Amino acid sequence: MDKILILGGTAQQIKLIEAAKRKGYYTIVTDYLSDSLAKRMADKSYMYDINDIDGIVNMCKDENVQGVICGYIDPCQRPYQKICARLNLPCYGTQEQFYLMTDKHAFKKMCNDNGVNTIKEYKEDDSDIEYPVFVKPVDSRGSRGQSVCYNEKELEAACVYAKSESSNGDIIIEKFMKDAQEFQVTYFFMDGKPYLIRTTDSYCGSEEKHLEKVVACAVSPSKYTNLYLEKAHNKVINMFKNMGYKNGPIFMQGFVYQDDFYFFDPGLRFPGVDYERIIQKVYGVDLMDAMIDIAMHNEISIEIPETCYSLEGKKAAVLFPTVSKGTIETLEGIDCYCDEIVSAIPRCEVKDTLEWTYNVNQRLAEMDVLANNLDDLKKTLQEVQNNIKVLNEKGENMIYEYFDVNRIDG
Repeated sequence: MDKILILGGTAQQIKLIEAAKRKGYYTIVTDYLSDSLAKRMADKSYMYDINDIDGIVNMCKDENVQGVICGYIDPCQRPYQKICARLNLPCYGTQEQFYLMTDKHAFKKMCNDNGVNTIKEYKEDDSDIEYPVFVKPVDSRGSRGQSVCYNEKELEAACVYAKSESSNGDIIIEKFMKDAQEFQVTYFFMDGKPYLIRTTDSYCGSEEKHLEKVVACAVSPSKYTNLYLEKAHNKVINMFKNMGYKNGPIFMQGFVYQDDFYFFDPGLRFPGVDYERIIQKVYGVDLMDAMIDIAMHNEISIEIPETCYSLEGKKAAVLFPTVSKGTIETLEGIDCYCDEIVSAIPRCEVKDTLEWTYNVNQRLAEMDVLANNLDDLKKTLQEVQNNIKVLNEKGENMIYEYFDVNRIDG
């Protein structure tokens, strides 16, 4: 039986394991976690950290692995390419492409060279910084090391914090786009042809509860889809073509500001959610089949609708309930499934203890919802939140912030 290695054991990787097993492959998962959802499902697992390139390469040789894949998780991207190169196995990106889509400074330069807007950036020693600003590591993930600063004192502390979370000490200081709508776009390339598969309006938590860096709900298709197609789509796909990209996923996060688009974060991967199950439910298209084919045969055999991003008029959302500091004693309502709830992935379990991090580690779960229209979507999201019950050892409600569904419009 041919073997495939999946790098990283997050729940989103389960789709890759499912697809590989359907195709008759033996699945192996490796990461530093002793127990993860993907590891429980795989045929075999190892404890190699994804940055242990030598260890993973030797293991693949010992196991006679024929393919390696990772379609999610920022830290996996560059190790994935290096491992494939060392084993002479197919990889959906080159070393240069992964660099451009993981290093935020390199990404911004590529955008500027191709006429794609980016957010105004400052240097630490600039004398003309206009506050508030947003500080982040050049290559971190999951809102780690990020801060909003309203004065010079806060900026100094934020720079130290961001550098501590950066792999090379490099950071970015940008204008804080407080009143702009966060926007995300995802493509899938097949033989050099780009397919727009998702546009998203992201709604972060409140600044009052220090969740302004954490997406609470992401709604697709974006209400700005037509504007994006008019203003930015052609520039973006030309940039990716100039990069030489041929096969696989690619996405960017940005903002809609004064009827134009400004991007700040890239990834040569899918966003770290279960949205591909929604695409599969609407269109019957399994993008994970394509990922497995790339890994094992360096080819793709699926068909993607030209207007995949539209969801045929339906509306979808990814909801991230957040919880406060404490130990979970009661957890109910996460494993509910119905026609509207396509996927529900818990990030916490009973007896887990959470601290204050004010980043993605404050999330309780990921709930992927599909509805016929916007009103039905809001109703379902509210019902989902009403049904979730999280109590600490004192019987107190641990839900930190409920998402206001009335923020969704258009």
